Amino acid sequence: MRSWPDMAALDLLVGVADDGSLSAAARSVGMAQPNATRSIARLERRLGLVLLHRSTHGSTLTASGLLVVEWARAVMSAAGQLLDGAASLADGAAGTFVVTASQTVAEHLLPRWLASLRASWPGTRIEVRVGNSTGTVDEVHRGVCDLGFIEGPCPPPGLHSLVVARDDLVLVVPPGHPWAGRRHPVGMEELAGTPLVRREPGSGTRSALDAALGRPAIGLLDLPSNAAVRVSVQSGTGPAVLSGLAVRDAVAAGALVEVPTTLDLRRDLRAVWSGPRVLQGPAADLVRLALAGTGTGPAMDPRPDDQSFG
Repeated sequence: MRSWPDMAALDLLVGVADDGSLSAAARSVGMAQPNATRSIARLERRLGLVLLHRSTHGSTLTASGLLVVEWARAVMSAAGQLLDGAASLADGAAGTFVVTASQTVAEHLLPRWLASLRASWPGTRIEVRVGNSTGTVDEVHRGVCDLGFIEGPCPPPGLHSLVVARDDLVLVVPPGHPWAGRRHPVGMEELAGTPLVRREPGSGTRSALDAALGRPAIGLLDLPSNAAVRVSVQSGTGPAVLSGLAVRDAVAAGALVEVPTTLDLRRDLRAVWSGPRVLQGPAADLVRLALAGTGTGPAMDPRPDDQSFG
């Protein structure tokens, strides 16, 4: 019989990608550092792979580790759905509210909004799906989810939408990169001519970058998540343009350096939905919470792109 890897170890490995180090990942899950080290070592032996580069400066993911992290995300998501579904059956939940969100929104904004939503809808099971902006729009069109959140320069055709937040993309490099100490901004032509570590096609980050450049960015390596791109840049692969939300902690810790550019890399984050033009129930409440939690102040236009919501 196949021996399955330890779920806690997989969760810890994903935390290394998301939090930037093994020690930070251990703190986030409430695990002592020696236990975390042993847990990852057992996972490496189980898989027959070296997942972390270990040094006196900390632990970073290897190329194999990056791939295992992305597979582990799918495993953890499926396990979460199993546990949520079982809890729903056990509790006899009144209904299910399904939200699909692009990665930047799902990782950095949605958890706070949902924490407030649960207080207002305690009998409703909330299911969260995570993908890129193109996949989110497709799920909303197909009726797979009740509400979606996307990144991108334009409202998607055929759906109702509302700008709920705004986000700045930033150019980042590792500390040893030639751009790390430059005194003048990187211009459009220089950035357009430089191979970059990019998000995958269909992501809002990729679409916003291409729109700002007026042409597709040159790809050095395409990766399917913000965390994978961030770790790849930290490892010295090349520059990248990512959400400021996704690199804020790494820049503050000195693991990445933000490089100024002459491009306008601000973008809108939108709620999108199909069906009735006026939102009702938990969907309407979640949009209100998103608007209230943006911190954009009076400059935020409270009107949806095509309607008002209930």
